[in-house]
Amino acid sequence: MMNFCGLLTEKKEPVPLKSIDAQLEVKDHVATLVSTLNYENKEDKPLEAVFVFPLPGDAAVCHFSAQIGKTHIVAEVKEKQQAQEEYDDALSSGQQAFLLEESEQSPDIFSLKVGRLPPGESASIRLEYVTELAVQADDGLRFCLPAVLNPRYQPQGSEGPSVQVTSVPASLVPYSLSFSAQVSSPRPISKIESSCSLEPLQYLNADQTKATVKLGGGHKFDRDIELLIYYKDAHQPSAVVEAGQASAKPGSLMGDPVVMVSLYPEFPQSVMSSLATCGEFVFLVDRSGSMDCPMNNSTPQETRISSARDTLLLLLKSLPMGCYFNIYSFGSSFEHIFPKSVEYTKKTMKKALEKVEKMESNLGGTEILQPLNHIYSQACIPKHPRQLFVFTDGEVGNTKEVTDLVKKNADSHRCFSFGIGEGASSALINGMAKDGGGQAQFITGADRMQPKVMQSLRFALQPAVNDISVSWDLPKGVSATVLSQPITAIFQGQRSLIYAQLTGPSSEEADGSVTVKYSLAGHPSQNQLHFNLKPAEDSGLTVHRLAARTVIRSMESEERTRRGHQDEEMKKKVVELSIQSGVSSCFTAFIAVNKDSGQAVQGPLVRRNVPTVMANLGLAPQRAHMPSLSRHYNYICHYTPPDDEDEDEDAMATSQRSCYKYRHAPRDNTNDTSQRSWYMPSLFRRDNRSLCLENSGSYRHEEPIDCNGAIGSWEDVSALSDDDEQPHKDPLLQLVSLQNASGSWMLHEALAAVLGKTKEEVEKAKPELVNNEVWASILALIWLHGFKMDAKEEWELLAMKAASWIKAQNAPCVSECVEAGNKLLGCSMKKEALGI
Repeated sequence: MMNFCGLLTEKKEPVPLKSIDAQLEVKDHVATLVSTLNYENKEDKPLEAVFVFPLPGDAAVCHFSAQIGKTHIVAEVKEKQQAQEEYDDALSSGQQAFLLEESEQSPDIFSLKVGRLPPGESASIRLEYVTELAVQADDGLRFCLPAVLNPRYQPQGSEGPSVQVTSVPASLVPYSLSFSAQVSSPRPISKIESSCSLEPLQYLNADQTKATVKLGGGHKFDRDIELLIYYKDAHQPSAVVEAGQASAKPGSLMGDPVVMVSLYPEFPQSVMSSLATCGEFVFLVDRSGSMDCPMNNSTPQETRISSARDTLLLLLKSLPMGCYFNIYSFGSSFEHIFPKSVEYTKKTMKKALEKVEKMESNLGGTEILQPLNHIYSQACIPKHPRQLFVFTDGEVGNTKEVTDLVKKNADSHRCFSFGIGEGASSALINGMAKDGGGQAQFITGADRMQPKVMQSLRFALQPAVNDISVSWDLPKGVSATVLSQPITAIFQGQRSLIYAQLTGPSSEEADGSVTVKYSLAGHPSQNQLHFNLKPAEDSGLTVHRLAARTVIRSMESEERTRRGHQDEEMKKKVVELSIQSGVSSCFTAFIAVNKDSGQAVQGPLVRRNVPTVMANLGLAPQRAHMPSLSRHYNYICHYTPPDDEDEDEDAMATSQRSCYKYRHAPRDNTNDTSQRSWYMPSLFRRDNRSLCLENSGSYRHEEPIDCNGAIGSWEDVSALSDDDEQPHKDPLLQLVSLQNASGSWMLHEALAAVLGKTKEEVEKAKPELVNNEVWASILALIWLHGFKMDAKEEWELLAMKAASWIKAQNAPCVSECVEAGNKLLGCSMKKEALGI
């Protein structure tokens, strides 16, 4: 038996990927990432290494090359089937080949194949992509290097085959990662934050416009690498003009100059201070089994579903009187609290809260299309713009179907999406928000869901911007062709990006301007930016590639909507632009063949799957309608393929499949070497095969369960778990839960307990002429401002509602109440600070 000296999988198979080096360069709000993957074959046979991994969903992959010894091969972009055939032919003839392709189902998953690596040989793969950095609600710019690839739930009937992805616990990832970032901007860099451990920020110049940072030592692959970059005076509009490629045809996207315009609209304070009192608010909450996972490792008792419940409490208490609302939840099936959206009243809020309190992660898989279709089938309510809030851990396999549906209904609503936990699909979360004219937020690491969601609610309550138009004022003979999708939504302080191709002769000394006009709360408004047409000197082709990526994504979406109707013509256009620009698409792939390797590599080819990280190791993905997975019970599907390897789909459909419920056996954590392979959606191969390997962790089988039907209710499974003591509820959430729909509080013992007083103490301190409800509401406001200012983003809207209610009562002695409340609670709040 052979003794391997390299890294091994749990199955004792050598892992040819040894290390990943990622170098990030950020210029203002555009990021370029160069990753180098180092492979080494320490076996005695030639290898094919297959690595399926996540990338940002909006990245433009623009370079792929390989270094084998002294030979450097730069990959070409070709039509996908042609690239796959060239790769297969090269391997069959004994040549080394490299293939990089994007998933047809989701643009944030890629497959890298290193084919026929000879024994003892090393290879370095260089992968490069560019992307814009998203602006967060706190003005930070977010970059995320995905490290976690969770199983994606593939709903029955969805298009596409499945691919096997090997996943291991973070502690067992058999390759190393180094990461460094260099940041530059016209404005000073105030700070860089991360959910990962970073070395201290190093400024490279006196004005602090350039800085570098590195990932700290001992990084564990239990989370994505996230950077939040903060500039001083962040809301500065800008325009970057980039010269065309000299070798490209004039008049083409790559041959002409392209301008990237960044605008940050600022609305008048008079408009922003009056939040909307109307609207239809629809909340769509993921209740799949994976929502039972902890929010993060530091607070394992707080699961994703429990955090979602707390967030819904805050949302419901913060809605304005007179609006309409409904709550949907989904898994393998979906539920709604009301048949259709209802008016927000004391009665409807109470019913909704009772249902929310009972929500568990017990609805099985992650099928989001059905509830979305049901929501969009409901007639919109006149004068109440629809606002959709979607909460999910993003583990779906039919990403493009979902985003296409949102885009199709973009005219009837705004969509705010929230990716919960590590590994949430950026293509899904960002795509839904972008196509739905809303905003995307990611809750990772130690982030709390509540403040981010309440920030988005503030955006949703902003007056809607209508009649958006873009006009250009350019030198004579110069015209602009807008390449990006039309701007459908504008939010205070949020960036709007425009890409445009500039055609015609122009002097580098000439100036131009772009104007965005819109209607805000019935008043015409505009933002204008003047810029010089002289091309930037150091941007390379970054702007062109980002513009090409934008056009490619738009054409891919149009091809899907027109499928069966001239779709081949649109596909042809995507392939042409992808090849011209060197930017990947779902119809193309990067292919490199080492034709200078001399003699053919002899011997049978051995395939090695390089494991990626999976965050949700406590849960098996579900394909049937599975109940909630408690902490001690899980389910596993074991698929037995037909005897004939080439059996058709009908035979596969009737092949044996069984499910078992199992209890985790006690483990010695120091020796936990489990490696898991899960169902994944589809992605890359032409054969419609579905692979599932059973979990190799320690468990004890119990009764088999029919996988094709319902397998019990939530009550059945919950009865099996231990009766754990409920964690003590946060005082802030206790106070919020006591608030009335109108915004007021009642005076009773529960409120006094939150304030740290007895009911008698509270009643005794009340000024004589003030009624109990006004007194209780003022005390609640004093307590929030005096003791919970660190969580102001979470309670600010409901406090504004309370203040409005108090003022509407025209109650006497409000100043006396505030003074008495301060004395009772030991605070010193001013009446004006409370908004009353």
